[in-house]
Amino acid sequence: MKLLMYGLNYAPELTGTGKYTAEMAEALAARGHEVHVVCAPPYYPAWRVAAGWSAWRYAAETRAGVSVRRAPLWVPAHPRGATRVLHLVSFALTSILPMLAQWRWRPDVVMAVAPTLLCAPVALALARATRASAWLHVQDFEVEAAFQLGLLKPGYAARLAHGFERAVLRRFDVVSSISEPMVGRLVALGVDPARALCLPNWVDARAIYPLGRASPYREELAIAAGEKVVLYAGNMGAKQGLEYLVSAAARLVRRADVRFVFCGDGVLREAVAARCACLPNCVTIGLQRAERLNELLNVADVHVLPQRADAADLVMPSKLAGMMASGRAIVATAREGTQIHRVVSGRGIVVEPEDEAALAGAIETLVDDARLRARLGAAARRYAVRELSLDAVIERLEQRVVPGGGGGRLDIALKRIGQGSVR
Repeated sequence: MKLLMYGLNYAPELTGTGKYTAEMAEALAARGHEVHVVCAPPYYPAWRVAAGWSAWRYAAETRAGVSVRRAPLWVPAHPRGATRVLHLVSFALTSILPMLAQWRWRPDVVMAVAPTLLCAPVALALARATRASAWLHVQDFEVEAAFQLGLLKPGYAARLAHGFERAVLRRFDVVSSISEPMVGRLVALGVDPARALCLPNWVDARAIYPLGRASPYREELAIAAGEKVVLYAGNMGAKQGLEYLVSAAARLVRRADVRFVFCGDGVLREAVAARCACLPNCVTIGLQRAERLNELLNVADVHVLPQRADAADLVMPSKLAGMMASGRAIVATAREGTQIHRVVSGRGIVVEPEDEAALAGAIETLVDDARLRARLGAAARRYAVRELSLDAVIERLEQRVVPGGGGGRLDIALKRIGQGSVR
């Protein structure tokens, strides 16, 4: 099968959508498929283009058997409502040229990854022009998230954004998302249920696993033998609700045996670091190398997954899969009925979002109960291996689009409307 993937983010970004797009592309290439990618230079979550890359030039490379074309874009130093939209528009416009260049290659499948939905029309047009199947993979509902986070206000612009979202979603042959509630949201927006697919974010359970020994990070961070580590690792942005985790750390500053480690990057990193600097039980570090991810996750005695109340219903954080695969106990903030609540319940402790007292209490409960930590961590590991492993998810994808579930060329098992057969 010849697959063209089109999305804003890609490796070597270590967190967020780019990580999963790259892993999907590389896994499919390793299984014998031809994979091309059109994306931007790496800039997330720091919101600055990484050293060695240009924000203003087109570039091409091959990564792990995948042909990658990068289009320039504008990256605002301080992303807000208007500047964030301009940022997305810049990539949507500059990426048209490398997408048009794929016409000669004539892919079997064109997969657009949202965010950003602004790229979807170009992906759809190329798919129709080349008689390919059009696939949209939704990592986040950016229109709804923009409302909830105050980036988009009710009015004409809001109605236009919702209308655009519905119109785009209904035109793709397959629309997938990363959790069952998000797939339900797609159907509510007008996607035919027969075309909707749950394709969860995954984890390489062979690369992320319980170490069975002390992580070298304990020595590097000068963590004493008797201290318990509470770890947050990931993007430091608005929807994470990290201010509540810092407040929970402040409530537990009396505990000399508890150390909070904040690891990551993002628009709020400086603010988080400034607040943590006032707390003797907190340490902040930047993003770590991908090859050290398992060591990082294993420094935790307790993982924490905070989310703001207005964002928790909309997203299924990608970092959760790694937390679960590491076999460590988890505290998450989520409302009852959300996908986070469903997945973590029985495999961790879930408390209401934005309740710093409840969050501190749940952390302290796990810190004080080694048996409970071990039991919940083992249950999380079993779930990750069974439901979230990379092989399981890629096989699920192939079973949907390839007869017999094996590798090879794409067949129109997708029942595309108004198109002929694949070459």
